[in-house]
Parts: sequence; C-alpha cells; structure tokens
Amino acid sequence: MARMSWFDPIGVLIKPGQMVRWTNFDPGNSHTTTAYHPANIGRPLRIPESARSWDSDYLLPDESFSTTFTEQGVYDYYCIPHEQAGMVGRIIVGEPETDGGWMEAIAASSGLPDEALKAFPAIEEIMAKRIVRRV
Repeated sequence: MARMSWFDPIGVLIKPGQMVRWTNFDPGNSHTTTAYHPANIGRPLRIPESARSWDSDYLLPDESFSTTFTEQGVYDYYCIPHEQAGMVGRIIVGEPETDGGWMEAIAASSGLPDEALKAFPAIEEIMAKRIVRRV
C-alpha cells in the first residue's frame, strides 16, 4: 500500500517574526521543506522578493528544520522528492496587500506540476481559518 506524503497543516497564517518548524513524522520517507525560489534548483519565485530563501535538505524521520519569517507576503514551498505528488504548502505572513505584489509571486506557475498547483490552499481560506489542514 502506498503511503501518501504531505505537509500538515498545508496552509498557515503567522505574524512577521514568527518561526515555523517542520518535523518529519513519516517513518518511511525523508522529506524536504524547500522554498519556491530560483536559488533552489532554479524553481520559480513564489515567495516575497525581499524574503530569504530556505531549503532544509533531506530530513530523516524525526528530524526537524525551522526558519523565521520576517517579510510579509505569501510563501509557497514544496518537498523536493514529492512535489510531483502535490506535497506543497503555503505560509502567509502578515496581512495581504490588495494592491501589492502578493499575487504576482504566486502567479508564477510555469514549471510546476499540476498536482502541486491543485494542492495549494486558497489565500482567502488561510486568511479566514488561520490554519488549513489537508483533507
């Protein structure tokens, strides 16, 4: 039986300056948390331009990685070995600006697998619920 891989929660709303920690609770796989950023394998930019990119490298079971988010905006990230299966997540830092460049970064969808694009929770849903879990 195949084991599905995903981030849970898949979407979160946090304040600037908050830290996020990912822990691999999957006993049978290693995973990464990797920002959509050209510095990471030439991926499209789907985080704020002024934000710092991240890549956890492979996390073995029970290993963790954390980073602090200081720039407001939408941050999309993925797991390198499981992106094709839709293992992606979205973090919103602060309050979206309706006239700002928030949507420009997440509009960069060229080169992303269909399963990944379908998996991202809507910004509006994250803003309303603060935490969105994978169903």
